Amino acid sequence: MSAAAFAQPPAPLPSFAELEAAGAKVGQIRISAQDVFDLTDPKEDKALFRLANKLHVQTRPSVIERALLFQTGDPVSVRLIEENERLLRGNRYLYDVQFRVAAVHEGVADIDVVTRDTWSLELGGSIGRQGGANTSGVQIRDHNLLGTGVSASLGRSKTVDRSGTEVRLTDPRAFGGWTAVDISHASNSDGKRDAFSVAHPFYALDSRWAAGASAVSDDRVDAIYNAGSITGRYRHTLKQGELFGGWSEGLVGGWVNRLSFGLSVQDDAYAVEPGLAPPASLPAEQRLRGPFARWELIEDRYEREFNRNLIGKPEFFALGWASTVQLGWASTRMGSLANALLYSASASGGTTPAPGQLLVLAAKVSGQVIDGTGRHEALGVQAQYYLPQSPRWLFYASAAADAVRHADAAEALQLGGDNGLRGYPLRYQSGTRRALFSAEERFYTDLYIWQLFRIGGAAFFDIGRAWGGEGTNTVNPGWLKNVGAGLRIVSTRSAFSNVLHIDIAMPLDATSDIKKVQLLVKTRATF
Repeated sequence: MSAAAFAQPPAPLPSFAELEAAGAKVGQIRISAQDVFDLTDPKEDKALFRLANKLHVQTRPSVIERALLFQTGDPVSVRLIEENERLLRGNRYLYDVQFRVAAVHEGVADIDVVTRDTWSLELGGSIGRQGGANTSGVQIRDHNLLGTGVSASLGRSKTVDRSGTEVRLTDPRAFGGWTAVDISHASNSDGKRDAFSVAHPFYALDSRWAAGASAVSDDRVDAIYNAGSITGRYRHTLKQGELFGGWSEGLVGGWVNRLSFGLSVQDDAYAVEPGLAPPASLPAEQRLRGPFARWELIEDRYEREFNRNLIGKPEFFALGWASTVQLGWASTRMGSLANALLYSASASGGTTPAPGQLLVLAAKVSGQVIDGTGRHEALGVQAQYYLPQSPRWLFYASAAADAVRHADAAEALQLGGDNGLRGYPLRYQSGTRRALFSAEERFYTDLYIWQLFRIGGAAFFDIGRAWGGEGTNTVNPGWLKNVGAGLRIVSTRSAFSNVLHIDIAMPLDATSDIKKVQLLVKTRATF
């Protein structure tokens, strides 16, 4: 028998955790940016997929390289690799991201970064229906223009509020770094909107500084609803801007503290629109200009799961404590209509009550204090619960409650259609208080049609109510319930792969003027 017969197989490469424990350094980093379809897989080696690969411009390796949080010579860090995966998977033009140990020699680990693209060019139309209202659109958009990570779009859309044409350009890696530039212009049936921002954000947990500026000019017609019908319209002109700079010590002991200072401007003007029925009263004009300070506290704790809000794709849940507190001062010396203290705060976090289960909580509050009196006060809380029953079945429940006080009619809380209560007309109830509870039994199938579409489904129950204030629905003001079921379809290989919802919902507390069966077709970011 030859000596080769007794040859031992090569020893398996150590994991990143083992390398970190041994104090290994990062050696060569090799970027492998792969095409949309893997032609070495017989299921994907099809004529259509080969054509798609030829037409598609692959992501440039330099785009991936500039997004790495580590470099040659750095200590191997599992935390950084996991965070880098979360950041890269947040790019719509990437379908898959993997970090692999390629080789280990003399305390140095070579790393392969392997990514696979999505089909980033969107050309076509869309239709949707929810709450008895139709939406439609046609657009051309590329989320990864010439493989650079730049997003460019031109489209026309029609919603229940307005129709219009929008052009937008977004470069998340402008000037070769982490600076993001976003420019958009929309010409609508009721006005126009222009927006611009340039910012170097706190892009990672260990980021040390941030700075940016943004400006928005929006001229539109807004509507007041009651029982799903428009009761008044008015013109709303908004001018908004912010200039800020921030500093942080980075990640220390699993926590991040960030402190930012800046100047903000928000001008809201309202007017009666000729030819349209006005509301009973116009919102009060606002002009808020002055400095602000913002403090953020973030805990580094994330959970990686499958089959929660998506199908067959890793999802990352931020379970650590995350909070933001912002205080501002609107000064008459800077052009404000009155001196005012402006405040806002938010907090979120999660826990795992049992293995596999997730409970995510969030709360927010905002408002103004003018001459000792509160104005435009808002409070909201939310809870989400995920209970996996098997790899294919999951129970999901959410509960939310909101309240506003000393607010204008334009700030009324709404329910119906796209605001919850899927079996009722769009914006059917409104008020100064709102509560909504939803429960779903979700099903994730193994179907992977043509290696393009993953299929799931859900049966759901909603109960909620919006009440209080002048806009309360006098026709059907009580608690409303609906049941329903529907399909969930995910186009996994496209950059625009939101989850398509096709639902049938039946209201249980409908009045005679409400259809007993509602068809809803919409796209959402999650299941």
